[in-house]
Amino acid sequence: MRKIRVAVLGYGHLGKWHCQKVDAHKDVAEFVAIVEKFAPNKAAAKAAHPHVAVVEDVREVLGRIDAAVVVTPTSTHFDLVRHLMESGKHVFCEKPLCSNDAEAQTLRKVAEGRSTVLQIGHSERFHQAWEQLGQKLKGLSAPFTVRINRVAPFKGRATDVDVVQDLAIHDLDLIMHLFSKAPKKVLATGQKIRTQNWDHASIHLELEDNCHAFIDVSRNHVKELRDLEVVSKDGTLLVDLFANKILEAPAGQFPDGTFVKEEPYPKRDHLLIEHQHFYESILKDGPAIVGLAAGANAVHLVDCTLRSLAQGIPVDVRLHG
Repeated sequence: MRKIRVAVLGYGHLGKWHCQKVDAHKDVAEFVAIVEKFAPNKAAAKAAHPHVAVVEDVREVLGRIDAAVVVTPTSTHFDLVRHLMESGKHVFCEKPLCSNDAEAQTLRKVAEGRSTVLQIGHSERFHQAWEQLGQKLKGLSAPFTVRINRVAPFKGRATDVDVVQDLAIHDLDLIMHLFSKAPKKVLATGQKIRTQNWDHASIHLELEDNCHAFIDVSRNHVKELRDLEVVSKDGTLLVDLFANKILEAPAGQFPDGTFVKEEPYPKRDHLLIEHQHFYESILKDGPAIVGLAAGANAVHLVDCTLRSLAQGIPVDVRLHG
């Protein structure tokens, strides 16, 4: 079986991890090239992967690859993904798919009629907790309320984009992925603290059937929190994504007479799982585990949130299939 010839575009903080995952799939992937234009990153890439070509432009290796992993700044995603798709290459693009709604709709048109795989890197979908709770979350009785925290002290990374594109996009995508009630409207408030972009945002999503989701994201917090809580007439669920545990307080009680149950779940290598799905989709001619529609809808929710932040008003959400 001929291996999938792969290039990784970008050798920054996350690009290094993606390169390791390509190496970890030597049975199905041939690591052909790393595309990186900054001298220090090029030197680091050559040192870490001496048997892989390191070039400055993907066009230098386009004829030698079947697939590309895009791990460059968000502002470059649209042009790179479009070029790769038009060149007949399979693409695994880190989130977000692109910068705005207009770009997402253009990529939809480019993708029409093409059989190549386009996978979006929404890695937060791959916590084992969601597999354990999948049907329970989808089947929640309305109305219910979701609260998500994704806050941390300043780390000095990703300041070229706002906290909505960098962090909240994970949770906006999770709302669509985990729950059966679609977003209808978004109202957001925020602060610009350390950068010229939004560093903190509080987002209220009005969902179908009088359900609601509240998301707090910050890159200038005093401590690190990452959790998701759901409250309905069925009880309360809390997923602690740092401690890797699920806490449940049902409407009644458990057989042992207690009212709260705590269950750990194993931590997984989300990036490794994403790469595995990408190569399987290519080899089996199947759909991407997180495809264009999901990526475009996440971009749309980001757009709606940013408009609400800028204008201080609720913004209607119009998801596409």
